[in-house]
Amino acid sequence: MYKSRKLEGEQDWLDADGVKIYTISADEESINMVAFNNRLADVKFEITLEWEQTAAFAIFHNGESCRYLVLVWWGNDNELFTSVSVEVNGNWVVDPTKYSFCLYDMEVMWKERNIYIETMDCERPSLARYRVSR
Repeated sequence: MYKSRKLEGEQDWLDADGVKIYTISADEESINMVAFNNRLADVKFEITLEWEQTAAFAIFHNGESCRYLVLVWWGNDNELFTSVSVEVNGNWVVDPTKYSFCLYDMEVMWKERNIYIETMDCERPSLARYRVSR
């Protein structure tokens, strides 16, 4: 059954390439970002994009049963791409037949959709404005 979760995302929560970071916690506890940051770096390495030039965000999600890392980026003008990693038995896996983002992550995606329209899919696109908007 749906129960609201703690969602956080500070303006200065950016990785080294400017990917925005949000956290979601099922247990209302703050997220320890260290393991997520390591996995984020690995996923970005596997997806060959110019991350410093890409509007993107990540969700570090402590779910009820697993930890999820959802990496999301904009491409082809207005398409939203996703990669979902799940920690299973201490190892991060990507298996789109078993794991995806969930309805809690979609709250961030809806917010980011609106930010993207206001800052990137507009008359004067600005990646800098996109990155500081929450």
